[in-house]
Amino acid sequence: LIMLFGKFAQPLHSLKKFPCFCDHRHFWGWLNAVFNKVDYERIKDVGPDRAASEWLLRCGALVQYHGQEKWQKDYNHLPTGPLNKYKIKAIDATDSCIMNIGFDYLEGLEHVEKIKLCKCHYIEDECLQRLSQLKNLQKSILQMEIISCGNVTEKGIIALHHFRNLQYLLLQDLPAITNLEEIDRIFRHSLPSLQLKLNLK
Repeated sequence: LIMLFGKFAQPLHSLKKFPCFCDHRHFWGWLNAVFNKVDYERIKDVGPDRAASEWLLRCGALVQYHGQEKWQKDYNHLPTGPLNKYKIKAIDATDSCIMNIGFDYLEGLEHVEKIKLCKCHYIEDECLQRLSQLKNLQKSILQMEIISCGNVTEKGIIALHHFRNLQYLLLQDLPAITNLEEIDRIFRHSLPSLQLKLNLK
């Protein structure tokens, strides 16, 4: 069933250019939940990086592997070869429909250095809190960008201080955030070397 939906994921996500996609309509919400459903047997069979790649591309995100400049964007053209060869370095979830129920796919990733969440309608504080609790990501994440995610508040952003090696954090166009001083204070205390870039007006 997952492979079946995978074959249709890319054509459907070509619709993401239009405002009707990834909105609150019941049909798209149901379909996106299907794309986010975690297949634990698949993770066991092909490994966390391959399974996470398939999930991310099904949902309209992009992945980049260590040692490659090219971004993977086509579910049906993921590289073949030894499953342990391709380790996810970066995730660009711009305009994607990733949601919290799929985040178990990220748990086994050990090499992710950058995550970009831009115009992600289903990303909210609970998602960022879940991310911040993943032990592997706490060590590996170096850069994050969170842009135009209207459901994110200070509560979700502050949870990111658990990424103890985080070097760069861009926060842009997040209308639900009102207390910039609190965010700045917590990150200055917990991650004093962090480059925090705020563009929220």
